[in-house]
Amino acid sequence: MAAPKLPYDVPPEMRDFAEKSVEQAKKAFDGFMGAAQKAVETAQGSTESARANAEQTTKKAMAYAEQNVAAAFDLAQKLVRAKDPAEILQHQGEFMKAQMASFQAQMTEFGAAVQKAATSATKAK
Repeated sequence: MAAPKLPYDVPPEMRDFAEKSVEQAKKAFDGFMGAAQKAVETAQGSTESARANAEQTTKKAMAYAEQNVAAAFDLAQKLVRAKDPAEILQHQGEFMKAQMASFQAQMTEFGAAVQKAATSATKAK
């Protein structure tokens, strides 16, 4: 006979603490991203073409990082609210599948952008 399934219950205080911690980390990250984006916008390159390409590539990389961290925060929120271990595994599986597809698309797009920037830089010489 199978053992009775025990409910997965997280105390409300612990759930509240975890949610607040995730929110605080997200706010800190958003502040960092704002400062980093401002720094990128004020960066100057040695030539206009190189500067524009470097700025575009850096902004693209930062956008990817922001998307990936946002996805991680979304996962954290889902995990904090999970009702049982099966739901946790489901969220983790969905996250991994989505992130692998996202990383593949990002690397393809980033590679094309870097190649375009390199081609543009060699033409400018």
